Amino acid sequence: MSLHRMPYGAEVLDAARTRFALWAPDRDAVVLELDTGDGARSLPMRAEDGGWHRLEAEAGAGARYRFRIDPDLAVPDPAARAQHGDVHGESVVVDPRGYAWRHADWRGRPWHETVLYELHPGVMGGFAGVAAALPRLAELGVTAIQLMPVNAFSGTRNWGYDGVLPFAPAAAYGTPDELRALVDAAHGHGLMVFLDVVYNHFGPDGNYLGSYASEFFRSDVPTPWGQAIDMRRPEVGGFFLHNVLYWLEEFRIDGLRFDAVHAIGDPDWLRGLAARVRAAVPAGRHVHLVLENEHNQASLLGPDAEGAMLFDAQWNDDFHNALHVMLTGESEGYYGNYVEEPAAHFARVLGEGFAYQGETTVHDAPRGERSAHLPPTCFVSFLQNHDQVGNRAFGDRLSTLIDDEVYDDAMALLLLCPQVPMLFMGEEWRSRTPFQFFVDYHDELADAVREGRRGEFRHFAAFQDEQARARIPDPNAASTFAASRPDPAEAEAPANAAALELTRSLLALRAVEIVPRLRGARPLGARALGPKAVVARWRMGDGQVLAIYCNLGREPVRAQVAHSLAGRWIWGRASAISALETESPRDGVLDPCTLLAHLEPVS
Repeated sequence: MSLHRMPYGAEVLDAARTRFALWAPDRDAVVLELDTGDGARSLPMRAEDGGWHRLEAEAGAGARYRFRIDPDLAVPDPAARAQHGDVHGESVVVDPRGYAWRHADWRGRPWHETVLYELHPGVMGGFAGVAAALPRLAELGVTAIQLMPVNAFSGTRNWGYDGVLPFAPAAAYGTPDELRALVDAAHGHGLMVFLDVVYNHFGPDGNYLGSYASEFFRSDVPTPWGQAIDMRRPEVGGFFLHNVLYWLEEFRIDGLRFDAVHAIGDPDWLRGLAARVRAAVPAGRHVHLVLENEHNQASLLGPDAEGAMLFDAQWNDDFHNALHVMLTGESEGYYGNYVEEPAAHFARVLGEGFAYQGETTVHDAPRGERSAHLPPTCFVSFLQNHDQVGNRAFGDRLSTLIDDEVYDDAMALLLLCPQVPMLFMGEEWRSRTPFQFFVDYHDELADAVREGRRGEFRHFAAFQDEQARARIPDPNAASTFAASRPDPAEAEAPANAAALELTRSLLALRAVEIVPRLRGARPLGARALGPKAVVARWRMGDGQVLAIYCNLGREPVRAQVAHSLAGRWIWGRASAISALETESPRDGVLDPCTLLAHLEPVS
């Protein structure tokens, strides 16, 4: 399982020979420039049918190479397993079989046990820095770390979504073997490792595919980031399918999050990818596939009509957006879709999965598909993530926008609901450190990115004039990257330490009371109780009923009791429980700033 064989890139055949392959349909001739340490050589490659160019050469692990496609242009390998420095330079031959796995018997964990912790490897000190944080994350109670994209990008700082070499871990984070060591160490702590992958576009600097494989792209379909990738071509769709299998097999990644698949625009390719991955995974190994999909395509989640598993879950922006409006009252941008009766939107999320299931948004576009038939574990919920924090003008955290008491109730809501929860790095101690948008571009591209970033906010009330927009941090500045580093020492302050202990307690309770009952859980409905209050119920897999009462407002609300009084409360203040149950057996008061969780026995 250490070597994934594919028709792309450089594959070590033995200690002395490597096969090189490049799909370059726009070029009649390609020359391999190879440096094995004893002098560079130029070797003409063999042109084959279908635009392929191949060659076996005397070279082993560590050799450097490029493909010369024109007298004045040599390009890196788009399937390079590693780069020597920048993405514009030489690729490096890698033999993944050289790493000795310490936890080779790891088979992963079931999806319902997942508690995700999203992090950016760069701000945490690279692969080694993330590895150093694993013991505290395992002790906290998360069960999976999710790495923002690690594929090679231009410069040394990037969110990762501007990658141009999908198979090469970014040199700024560490070597391929250091990434393997991180995954290996995580498995030793009982943690899964998820990886964010980007198949909808390439970054603006270092992508040479258009120079020799114009058929890689579609000229008829634009995206916010340029030409769409043409997944209809077998050589293109296969490139990304092999990338998925490469991460799963050579790095033993446990799950993948597919970025913005609505921009891929090819549900059939996605279904085929899921089928190919499921068929390739050995029996007994847990591998999880998760979507980000603005289109809310419920038909891509769970089993298909024939019972074959598609994607395990989707990041549920509706959960975040409706709840964020309830918490903050913000209404600009996409929050405008949730301003009218946000609690009703949020109740639909809890009771049916998506808030938008085909309805028209404020932008006059229908969005979503029916989702009430799906189990709650088909949805990944979050209060924050890299997008929802970093795409704010100053990268400000939720902790800077709401009171601590309300924040703690929202955290309890997140971690005790049966959806799969995700934390964003530092959130566990209520961090106030921003996470800002950063890149490492230069010259004209740096100017374009800076002005483009600031221009995104010109329609917001606070940034109507150019002087206000000029205060938005420059994404290219090293200081923007530095300001985004989470500081674990922040957790030592009394208020943050209390927040950390709350998160730990909630995760421990989830592990005991929620996770064992998740298989087979189904929603029983939810309703709004007030402008910032909801109640929701789920029939859990063991037949018990979980009820969540939530009032995030500053005023009490009437709440018809929706559970059996024979059950037991697993979370909540005694005074709030008493107020709900004692005024009348069925018509109590839900106190302000309250989160209550109740388990009703099997009837």
